[in-house]
Amino acid sequence: MEGLIPSRLRLNVFPGGFNWPSFVAQHEGMFAREGLSVELLSTTGSVAQMTGLAAGEFDIAITAFDNVVAYVEGQGEAPIGAQPEFFAFMGSDDSFLALVAGPEISRIPELRRRSLSVDAATTGYAFVLFDMLERAGLKEGAYTIRKVGGMAQRFDDLCRGASAATLLSAPYDLIAERAGMRVLARLEPPYQGNVAAARRSWANRQPKLVAGFVRAYVAALRWLAISANRGPACEILVRHVPGMTQELAEASHALMLRGHSGFSCDGQIEPDGVARVLRLRSRYAAANRKLHEPRKYSDLRYWQLAFAGGG
Repeated sequence: MEGLIPSRLRLNVFPGGFNWPSFVAQHEGMFAREGLSVELLSTTGSVAQMTGLAAGEFDIAITAFDNVVAYVEGQGEAPIGAQPEFFAFMGSDDSFLALVAGPEISRIPELRRRSLSVDAATTGYAFVLFDMLERAGLKEGAYTIRKVGGMAQRFDDLCRGASAATLLSAPYDLIAERAGMRVLARLEPPYQGNVAAARRSWANRQPKLVAGFVRAYVAALRWLAISANRGPACEILVRHVPGMTQELAEASHALMLRGHSGFSCDGQIEPDGVARVLRLRSRYAAANRKLHEPRKYSDLRYWQLAFAGGG
């Protein structure tokens, strides 16, 4: 790639440790080796992110697969209508989600008549929260919902005592525990959490660029999974996540790279995880439609192109 001008990519993300592969791909040169100059842009929440994606303010979003499904179906919270252009082309993780409550709460049933915070009430991980609560005996109406924004905003909201509980991803759940909060439950796989998403027309114009992004990201995932890289990986996380310490980084590594769950090992979109997202959306979305067509929300051709020669 020497002598070539790198292709600029604008990557929109929620702040947090789930951007670890992107941090690694920048720091260890995976993006550069694919001829990519990637700019990480932080979002405040899914409404802002999906609005920006629709407007072409950035190229790729690392976002919950549920967000893609919601906006394709016209069920998103942002007033931008149905977005059939949105699709996922690579999987990143299973979301690392934990239900975290204030120190006075020790069991999920104690959240009855309490205020809980979400990013948006109809997208993101809201339906995971509703399902967790219902399984513990709390149906909708037994609690109130506050729309607060992304993970960082919900973490701050919980620490201030404005909400009794919320869903947090690592490392926010670990930081919250160390601040005296309680983890009441963790979401067990399968569940398709974060994915790389884009607009179909944009991706169709530059398939090799999208494939290069996939190769770089998957190379970072594989680098993270190598036990010998644990030390430098933790140093990268400390450098990029405010409030992160070496101890928390090591705990995050143990939680987010467990092998059977956490980060993907190959960047593929997991069929069983997708099926669970669709079941939850079919059950809890106001439209009350059964969703069962994964290909409506994803396109695996770019992943296949990335590794067409093997590897």
